[in-house]
Amino acid sequence: MVIEFHLDGQSGISPYQQIVTQVRHALRLGLLREGDQLPTVKDVVSRLAINPNTVSKAYRELEHAGLVTARAGVGTFVTATMSEDTLAAQRSLRAGLERWLAKARRSGLDEETIEALFQSTVRSSAVQDIA
Repeated sequence: MVIEFHLDGQSGISPYQQIVTQVRHALRLGLLREGDQLPTVKDVVSRLAINPNTVSKAYRELEHAGLVTARAGVGTFVTATMSEDTLAAQRSLRAGLERWLAKARRSGLDEETIEALFQSTVRSSAVQDIA
């Protein structure tokens, strides 16, 4: 799978951090697997019109975290991934979440409200787990 990066200039999050987060999410969701190649710095720069140092910084951070490795003249490759057990558990949970989303839409909630409700619930649940 080839990941396509997308930047949100309104998010307040630096472009390099958005790239790092997108790779981490793709790994968590099983969209990127060990051995997959990330887009070259040149490809990302041409697609997103950002500074090559921004992409390099993101890739270095991912490499420092042990998630990817750079091979000189070849590219950057995924070296770590989620376990199959974790991915299997996610499939079941995803199906339940998709049913919940469909119910929320049928109830008349728009995407922004659904996202706000979800994020608020995740945060309050995390606080309850700590207490």
